[in-house]
Amino acid sequence: MKMEKLMNEPRALRAVFGMSLGEFQALVPLFEQAWLAVLKRRPDRQRAVGGGAKGKLKGAQDKLCFILFYLKVYPTFDVMSAFFDLDRSECCRWTHKLLPVLEEVLARKLVLPRRQIRSVAEFAAAFPGVREVLVDGMERRIQRPKKPSSNRKHYSGKKKAHTRKAIVVADGTRRIGLLSRSKRGVRHDKRIADMHGIIQSVPEDVSVIADTGFQGSRHPGLCLPRKGSKRRPLSQEDRGWNRLVSSIRIRVEHAIGGMKRFAAVSGIYRNRKALCDDRFNLLAAGLWNLHLSLKAV
Repeated sequence: MKMEKLMNEPRALRAVFGMSLGEFQALVPLFEQAWLAVLKRRPDRQRAVGGGAKGKLKGAQDKLCFILFYLKVYPTFDVMSAFFDLDRSECCRWTHKLLPVLEEVLARKLVLPRRQIRSVAEFAAAFPGVREVLVDGMERRIQRPKKPSSNRKHYSGKKKAHTRKAIVVADGTRRIGLLSRSKRGVRHDKRIADMHGIIQSVPEDVSVIADTGFQGSRHPGLCLPRKGSKRRPLSQEDRGWNRLVSSIRIRVEHAIGGMKRFAAVSGIYRNRKALCDDRFNLLAAGLWNLHLSLKAV
């Protein structure tokens, strides 16, 4: 992969790594610091950091390119080996080494969303000065499970496919402040939100804008679209209300779309452990928040 050519072509850089040159350059020094910290923490280290044979991913920039390419394109390790001139087993090992490093970098930049909010103080820390939050469910397809029991548990009637689902909470600037852990697609949006206490943890003076998937949730500031039926069609007032709610709630859809710039979140999930799905979602949300923070500067 010719890095010099990519650095001079902004369109190609976004297509390959999912970020601009400024965002990439902002991550490189922090990634180097986090990688050195990981090396120093190894309990079996017998020589100074930097000793021994030099791998093909030599510097922090090469390692950051490797892991961003994996998240953006979500290739198989055979494809990774062709791009980076590594054996497929090395690609697998490097991926599992570098994903936690990128997570630590984004945590240092304070752009990672919270996994759960249990109190008003935690909500204020995740959403400082926010008067309304936008809530929505996010689904991604998975490979069809072979076991009948797993097959039923992952089948989403909404998507007519086997999926995993997570709840996203964003503010009016489209920044993601809360991202639940992913669950099996058969579970309803409201049930996942209740399991994590998402809507219940929002202060009463903060509005919660959501879709009809959260009907039945209890919160004084909950705003939902109104549903019509064959016998009771929506009035003009109801249609106007739904347009207003949709015009506000579209921002959380934009936030989810920002996460799904990365194929590791939008593509069919093919890893064997659900833990990787949670990490992919978290990293994609952190990279989206980083994009918004640097864009606002």
